[in-house]
Amino acid sequence: MSADLSPPAGSAGPVRRSDRSPWNYLLLIPIVLPLLTFLYNSETPRLFGIPFFYWFQMLLAPLAVMASVSVFYLSRRSNQAISRSARPNSAREG
Repeated sequence: MSADLSPPAGSAGPVRRSDRSPWNYLLLIPIVLPLLTFLYNSETPRLFGIPFFYWFQMLLAPLAVMASVSVFYLSRRSNQAISRSARPNSAREG
């Protein structure tokens, strides 16, 4: 009753997936920046009466979204380029 984990007879084998894109380091900005509270632990400058401490944290939320979206699209594009270059020449011409 052991399951055969080998790939089917016509396939090229298991697909290797790598999440080690250098673009992932861009995600460190919205992770590390809020932890460095000494950078924004002040009341001035105020923006519409809101102390810097608060509006800077509100600014970090869209920054995190932009970094996440950028990493998603940039790493997807680089993975597609890698997969295109890994195909044999006959597959590219057809």
